[in-house]
Amino acid sequence: MSLELLRISASGSPAPGVRSVPAVTKLVDTTTCIGCKACEVACQEWNDLPPEPTTQTGTYQTLPDLTANFWNLITFNEHDDSGTLRWLMRKDQCMHCSEPGCLIACPAPGAIVQYANGIVDFQQDHCIGCGYCVTGCPFDVPKFNPRTRRVYKCTLCVDRVSVGLQPACVKACPTSCLQFGTKEAMLEIANRRVEQLKASGFARAAVYDPPGVGGTGVVTVLAFADQPELYGLPRDPTVPMAVSFWKGPLKWIGNLAMLGGLAVAAIHYVRFGRKEDPDQIPNPKDQIPNSTTRL
Repeated sequence: MSLELLRISASGSPAPGVRSVPAVTKLVDTTTCIGCKACEVACQEWNDLPPEPTTQTGTYQTLPDLTANFWNLITFNEHDDSGTLRWLMRKDQCMHCSEPGCLIACPAPGAIVQYANGIVDFQQDHCIGCGYCVTGCPFDVPKFNPRTRRVYKCTLCVDRVSVGLQPACVKACPTSCLQFGTKEAMLEIANRRVEQLKASGFARAAVYDPPGVGGTGVVTVLAFADQPELYGLPRDPTVPMAVSFWKGPLKWIGNLAMLGGLAVAAIHYVRFGRKEDPDQIPNPKDQIPNSTTRL
């Protein structure tokens, strides 16, 4: 299916002629991730991203954080569970929120789009490099490239998905930690896995699909879901209030103030006319002579 058929407007309403398609979702099961980083390599290769220099800092994690050239990162977090050391590994990437803060914050038309299947994509040709999307994301995912002065993030391999293929990271995963399909199907698998974890003694296991952003296109199974901070996830992510206020009430207040100013100026002109400068020296050519001289 072409991207044009999947495109929807920035307001979230389907564009004219767009067919209704089911939302797609990536499932990340942190309990079966082995930290092999095959997904990282697949992401770099498929998107033709340049290599990022790394420095050994005493961790198995490839980089401290996502970058403009590194969209998929396996984070390694150590957790002391009542004397038992556990690796809490998680795939860090764009969450493809149903109500994306980056899209809400973006002032450039067409720079950020959300397709009918839920994927949030950046169009760098329309990006003005303002960085507002970085501020609007509650997961701190979009990254600014100072060289190109554009912002980048995971696209959920929309080019592959649009022709019926899985994202590159899912295709490369050797443990089925990553799966891909409709949200309904992925939530069914995730909830079934949660029941298995609870039966194995992980009573706090749950699915991370935060309602504060309308749910996400990347749902995550957590063994310690009551503490998502252990995995580097916010407890209750929402679009920042400043962004919502700026693009909501403040925008309309500004528009009304501008219209009010124009209305006042028009009324003043109609009532009082053009303002004349009393100190202006009259032009002699504009003076009408009192008499004419006839030759």
